[in-house]
Amino acid sequence: MRTHLVLLLAVLTSLAVVGAGCSSAKDTATAGTSSGGSGTAAPTRGATAGTSADLATGTITVSAAASLTTPFGTIAEAFMAANPGAEVELNIDSSGTLSKQILDGAPADVFASADQATMTTLTDAGLIAGAPEVFARNQLAIVVKKGNPKGIRTLADLPTAGTISLCGTEVPCGRYAQEILTKAGVTIPPDVVTRGQNVKATLAAVAEGDADAGIVYVTDITGDGVEAVVIPSDANAIATYPIGVVAASTNQATAEAFMAYVLSGAGQAVLEAAGFLPPS
Repeated sequence: MRTHLVLLLAVLTSLAVVGAGCSSAKDTATAGTSSGGSGTAAPTRGATAGTSADLATGTITVSAAASLTTPFGTIAEAFMAANPGAEVELNIDSSGTLSKQILDGAPADVFASADQATMTTLTDAGLIAGAPEVFARNQLAIVVKKGNPKGIRTLADLPTAGTISLCGTEVPCGRYAQEILTKAGVTIPPDVVTRGQNVKATLAAVAEGDADAGIVYVTDITGDGVEAVVIPSDANAIATYPIGVVAASTNQATAEAFMAYVLSGAGQAVLEAAGFLPPS
């Protein structure tokens, strides 16, 4: 009997050791899982700001200045590719028009302006959440038809060059153009000026032959039908582009993620490739 008792104790001890080992292995296997005990690892945010799929979901409307049409189209596509649960709808027009829309209560989640003054109008009205951040800068140039048939070389040539296309006086590119002309001491007769609703319309007037020259952002002068006449840096104006999340946004998290993406290395690379200057 004693022999059988000893053997029984040995077997029970062995089972206890195995059980302890299994318990230890189970504890090791579940270490680092979510607190819910599901065994699924907690999500990790992406290395690039604003690209975390758990953060960026749902639809946002991004109201962006017309000069941002091409780069923001690229940025929106890249952002959505990095965040499959997000949808970005671009609302493109002049900064002044977009600002008025937001002031009037039109839905928007992010606002990207071509000047500080327009953004300030919204921040002063309490319509922007947090502090806007500058994400790019730009300069302007004289735009002429390909081959420069009027032989325009400087701003001083514009008053006698024929019809001149400028942005509207309430549009940032129109204000920048006036700043440049005033600095150069150049006055263009009002009866030869045609005004565009935004920079794209202003450029189109030259490209389509409705105007002989114009003043637009350097970044907008693309395509086979037009070319740029450089305005020297000391006579030029620097356009500053701030971006902010609209306080009334119904999807603040994704709006903030998009803003972060624009400010990230990936977003900045797109803007640089489009010809924009860095924020500072």
